[in-house]
Amino acid sequence: MTAGTVLHGTRTALTLWFWAAYLVTTHTPGMSAVQLRRQLGMARYETAWTLLHKLRRAMVRPDREVLHNEVEADEAYVGGREEGLSGGRRLEGKALVVGAVEVRGRGCGRTRLRVVPDASARSLTGFIRTNVEPNTIVWTDGWQGYASLAGMGYRHRPRTQGTPQQALVLLPRIHQVFGNLQTWLRGTHHGVSTKHMQAYLDEFTFRFNRRRTPMAAFQTLLGLGGQQSPTTYKELYAVESTG
Repeated sequence: MTAGTVLHGTRTALTLWFWAAYLVTTHTPGMSAVQLRRQLGMARYETAWTLLHKLRRAMVRPDREVLHNEVEADEAYVGGREEGLSGGRRLEGKALVVGAVEVRGRGCGRTRLRVVPDASARSLTGFIRTNVEPNTIVWTDGWQGYASLAGMGYRHRPRTQGTPQQALVLLPRIHQVFGNLQTWLRGTHHGVSTKHMQAYLDEFTFRFNRRRTPMAAFQTLLGLGGQQSPTTYKELYAVESTG
């Protein structure tokens, strides 16, 4: 029954898999591998770590619907230490993450997050093209990397932000997403390496988009886990820093 799924070849009891899926989707702060090991009485940290990363691989639905109507988009540096600071968009040891979130009144709708190699037009507009429906209103700051969106079929609305404090006013929703992400990474996981950052972004996105329906999130993860192709322990450690 588990052949060809995220549970392929597992030696871990299925009850532990189900408990792990339940805890990671319904526990508000999420679960680190250390917490999961203690909660489920696992003998080895590596078992809990591998189990969680395989579940994260199942959190991205291949046919998921793109964002639409109206979104805010921006990028932020996540993780690492603020060493070698050289410019507003360069921080050593951090992963550059571009994000977009649907505008729902004063609140947030669904979000998408992706590690990108740089803040170039190719990286930023490529993310928008993949995750946002054409003809959508896209609010960004005045960074030139977004300038070509209007020519790509989007209703681009750039805003000059000035200070970082002003960015919170002009693009409040995507900065709320980034703030929640940073708090979660620091609070639950106490830091995440750039090598595995995309997996944690996928978990955060999955949980954020289902934050009001945790039991539905649990059921969805079980369903997606049955569709996801197997991932070996070696493949998990071979993930590149760009995700």
